[in-house]
Amino acid sequence: MGGGRTVAAAEFAELLRELKERSGLSYGTLAKRLHMSTSTLHRYCNGDAVPTDYAPVERLARLCKASPEELVELHRRWVLADAGRGKKGSGPAAEGSGPAAEEEVSAVGDPAVVTDVTPEGVPAPPVAAGRRRRAVLAGIAVLAVVGAVVLGVQLSGGDGERGDGAASSVQGKGAGGATPSGSAPASASPSVSPSASASPSASGTPSPSPSDSGQERPGAAVEDDSGTPPLTVGIRPYAWESPCGQRYLIDREAGRVSPPPVEQDAPAWVAAHGAVSSGQQFLELTVQGTGEETVVVDGLKVRTVQKRSPLAWNDYAMGYPGVGCGGGVPTRYFTVALDAMRPAVVPEAGHADFPFKVSESDPEVYYVSADASAYDVSWTLELSWSSGSRHGTLLLDNEGRPFRTSGNNGRPAYEFPLGGSAWQRAGSSPTP
Repeated sequence: MGGGRTVAAAEFAELLRELKERSGLSYGTLAKRLHMSTSTLHRYCNGDAVPTDYAPVERLARLCKASPEELVELHRRWVLADAGRGKKGSGPAAEGSGPAAEEEVSAVGDPAVVTDVTPEGVPAPPVAAGRRRRAVLAGIAVLAVVGAVVLGVQLSGGDGERGDGAASSVQGKGAGGATPSGSAPASASPSVSPSASASPSASGTPSPSPSDSGQERPGAAVEDDSGTPPLTVGIRPYAWESPCGQRYLIDREAGRVSPPPVEQDAPAWVAAHGAVSSGQQFLELTVQGTGEETVVVDGLKVRTVQKRSPLAWNDYAMGYPGVGCGGGVPTRYFTVALDAMRPAVVPEAGHADFPFKVSESDPEVYYVSADASAYDVSWTLELSWSSGSRHGTLLLDNEGRPFRTSGNNGRPAYEFPLGGSAWQRAGSSPTP
């Protein structure tokens, strides 16, 4: 492929161009709506560069009115193109290096720049996502995919706990058996104990993770006795089905809450405000094999860690009143009723159920919509897999902490008017 481009990058760019041409919108118009430079968008559509984050790709596809099937296919192609970044034979264009990459990082609002959050919840200076990926790739051998972060599998002991009460969750060994910097040696366990997951603080405020940066989360492995699992799972715990449907509970008055973020900045915004998903939490799970062999994903199970009364906090909506919010229904779509005595992962009506098959060249993306009304629920997922005579389980959580979703009935609700400067009580803004 000319210019060092990979086949996967070319196929990804081809679909981007098809969507762009079909929309009838110019590069300049689309770039303005996506808050990026026109030349950056040109490079994406020409295959000269692969976006380091999927969020702008999805926004572009929705602007071009992509169908649900096209959204899934575009995500699959992006995963493969992103995974090929840095492979032998990939030139500077695939790496995203040189002046083109510098422009991508410096473009106004371009998601190639992400924000870290310190343990105290204070945003740290922006860091180029591409630079972080290259640093992480140097320490591990697992394939990097999705969202400018390595979807490395983390090995976790079922009974291990850190001093702060959170379940131990450390990255698997890298090339040559070396443990990545900052990781402790891992111990495999055939099962997961829900009590090993992080419990909320006495005040009910979740502790922000120092790695909350708008990126995907790797799943922790609870492996069989045969070595490293043959698949990885990338977790986006704060994906949005649509801005209009996404809300967060925050223990702050409206004057101390920042304006709504864009989706890729939601994890940093959530951590900085100590927010909890309100009424519903929407997860995106990207599952991919690490080799040529086919891996069967047998199912997903919900593990309830703790149930409490709903949080008595203020409820903040991410959408703007009077602004329409759309979005197609993903192909692999599941729901979870967290209020149930035994919550289960159930396929949405008309959608296929497990098992599914994945490999390195054929990843799958699952969307899980978990809702809570009567409780404040801390919960995790367990993904079971099999490959030949091997089988195992992956613990899916939010960086060693359980996911957390709380009911919001009767809570004071706030919305941020489009073009406004402050939060207002819901319903007080005039409809355009």
